[in-house]
Amino acid sequence: MALTNQPFSPDSLIFDLDGTLWDTCPACAIAWNQALNDHAIPYRQILATDIRAVAGLPHEACIRTVFADLNPDQQQLLIEHTAKGDMQAIRQYGGELYPGVIAGLKQLAIHYPLYIVSNCQAGYIELFLELYQLADLFQDLECWGHTNRPKAENLQALISRNQLLNPVYIGDTFGDAAAAAACQIPFFHANWGYAQLPDVTSFQSFNKLTEWLLACYS
Repeated sequence: MALTNQPFSPDSLIFDLDGTLWDTCPACAIAWNQALNDHAIPYRQILATDIRAVAGLPHEACIRTVFADLNPDQQQLLIEHTAKGDMQAIRQYGGELYPGVIAGLKQLAIHYPLYIVSNCQAGYIELFLELYQLADLFQDLECWGHTNRPKAENLQALISRNQLLNPVYIGDTFGDAAAAAACQIPFFHANWGYAQLPDVTSFQSFNKLTEWLLACYS
């Protein structure tokens, strides 16, 4: 969907994390394969593409979807193991920041309060902020791991407690778009992420997104 010429003045920017700011699927694939090995669960090798296919779901749902043919006890073992294993692998192997993210966030933070809402496990957003020394740029965060609630509820909770009047949510999946719609706020699609979405306001790169949002402010 093309951007309109109508005035648009957000008072805050809320970002999804995976597929929007960075990609950690290669590191997480290492962690998931290690979990299978540690629990002696025979299974094919897990690839980064397997994880990208379920990205955007809560961590528990990701495991249950990818390992749908395992029994519930095995799935639970993997859920518990990978919740910590993912972060250990990311700390060791790193994630891949999308081009323009660091510089763009620093520019945007001058003009807009920044926030993160993700379906990740507890500690995951904090790890991202620690690795790239970005904690000072963000005002607040929320995730499934903190609340066990759907993304739309976490998004609304963050909006409410920070008294945001005109926020925009920036993400890459159908779930992100649906959460924004449930909260009745604008959604901007990160077209560089994990999913292609029709009929949404979409940007081809973080640099393009940054340029447009800075132009809105000025």
